[in-house]
This record gives sequence, structure tokens and C-alpha cells, in this order.
Amino acid sequence: MKIDIDNTYFRVLSNTKDGEVPADTVFHYHQNDNLIWGEYSGGGIVKGQILGKVINNEYLEFNYQHINTSFEFMTGTCKSYPMEPMDGKRIFKEHWKWTCRDYSEGESEIIEV
Repeated sequence: MKIDIDNTYFRVLSNTKDGEVPADTVFHYHQNDNLIWGEYSGGGIVKGQILGKVINNEYLEFNYQHINTSFEFMTGTCKSYPMEPMDGKRIFKEHWKWTCRDYSEGESEIIEV
């Protein structure tokens, strides 16, 4: 299955405790061939950005950065894997790691809106 997320919107379905992105954060993705980028905001996030690539048409690999409502600058890396759709909506399982603060790792799921 070819990964195509151009001009799609996602929200968080679940996140582990060290994750800073709640369910009311909305992600807007763009894609050109294997290049992906996006913006996100809402919940505890004032403004965020994503830049990455599609790897072997199997998963997404990207860096992210955002400013939270405490005006902290946060950065991290993520690998995002497509899962079985739910009610026709695409889901990605994400394995992320902060590259700042406590350098913790976690998992989240996002669902297409």
C-alpha cells in the first residue's frame, strides 16, 4: 500500500504519559513524493512543525518541533507506521523520542479526521 498523506488531517487517538500532544491537537500533513512536512497546533501546543520522509513506502520518519503553552521549545524524532484503518479512517502508530528535556521515549496513535 502506497503511503499518501498529502493534505490530510489527523488527531491523537492515544499517547503515553511523557507525550505532550493531547487529543485536541490537529496535524495537517503535506507530501511530495517521499518528502513529508506538516504543521500542528491545539491543546497544549501553540505551533508545531514536522519535516521528514517516507521510508521504503513502509513508514514515516520525521523530526518535530513545537512551542507549548508554557512557551518551551520542544524537539524530537518519530517513526510512524500505518495500521489497519478504523471505520475507514487511517491510523498511524508512532514511536517517538524527545531530543530535549528528559530525552524520554513513548508511543502514540493518530487517526485521520
